[in-house]
Amino acid sequence: MNMKEIALKEAGKISRLTNKTFQFDPRIAEGYFSANYFLKSREIAEKHLAGHIVKEQWFQRRDDTTLCGIDEAIAILHTFARNPQDLIIEALHDGDLIQANEPVLKVTGKYEDFGFLESLIDGVLARRSSVATNVTEVVRALRGTNCFSMADRQDDYLTQNGDGYATYVAGIKKFSTDAQGEWVGVKGMGTMPHALIALSGGSIEKAAKLYHETFPNEQVTALIDYNNDVVTDTLKLAAVLGHDLAAVRVDTSKALIDHYFDDKDTSGFDPHGVCKQLIYGLRQALDEHGYDWVKITVSSGFTAKKIDEWTKEGVPVDTYGVGTSLINNMTVGFTGDLVELDGKPQAKEGRRDIPSDRLEKVPYPIY
Repeated sequence: MNMKEIALKEAGKISRLTNKTFQFDPRIAEGYFSANYFLKSREIAEKHLAGHIVKEQWFQRRDDTTLCGIDEAIAILHTFARNPQDLIIEALHDGDLIQANEPVLKVTGKYEDFGFLESLIDGVLARRSSVATNVTEVVRALRGTNCFSMADRQDDYLTQNGDGYATYVAGIKKFSTDAQGEWVGVKGMGTMPHALIALSGGSIEKAAKLYHETFPNEQVTALIDYNNDVVTDTLKLAAVLGHDLAAVRVDTSKALIDHYFDDKDTSGFDPHGVCKQLIYGLRQALDEHGYDWVKITVSSGFTAKKIDEWTKEGVPVDTYGVGTSLINNMTVGFTGDLVELDGKPQAKEGRRDIPSDRLEKVPYPIY
């Protein structure tokens, strides 16, 4: 999608991404990614049970879930199902808030045409909705504070496109890599890693000056924990760069206690890692030395719970960098069930066709 299409989608003027957006492995058509028993069932249906019209329904069991993966699931059906023009697809939208046992997708057609795609759709909906739900919880905790996703380093690189899309749908729209933002047309952002400081002999000032020399039209956001002396190094860097220093990012390991606390009583709190008291001290030092324009970014182990605590209290953080908690927590699992055979109820005990006035019929094709 181009930026105009993205803006239209956000305004609700176009309804869905299409199969032109996603990059599917052609082996899906061969059943390479399908559970083997679905392939065997398709063969049996073709030989002995062909032509029956079934309805399949997808749902999950968690309240307050942010749905994602629907557009991708529809694109899979339109791309790899046989005779996709004959399928009746009813679906909710990516970003919809759903509850336990609410149907999100229904497909009606010949089983042998689409049934082998069931487990792929389960997986897409589970992964995308888990990430979107995790991100929703972080967004709520942020209370409007800026945030970017650092989740690229927390999983296989092949997950970045889909996870980035789910993150965007749920409200975090800044990413570390181009891959995370590819499906929505957003480029990656960032300035320096610890590696650049190491290459500069451990000098944060040298690394920041080299960065600004190489990218003169950008202000610098500098990693400031390399020497585990955040306040001292920030003040040194601000004196060197002046207004070319936009922000510092505090990324202190939970295993360390910053040297700021060397002469301070820490008996009343845990001083390890990126703690509130360190950020209060950093903000105070910046303001007292006249560097009030320098913003503070924090990262390293931030969860929705921790962010919620910090934003409630008003800890002076301008931007949160969040990674692991966005994607390494599979909170949502989807199930697909046949609930109708040739227009009559047919489902295993405990399952039924659940009525919904939220599902919308999806046209074929979606262009």
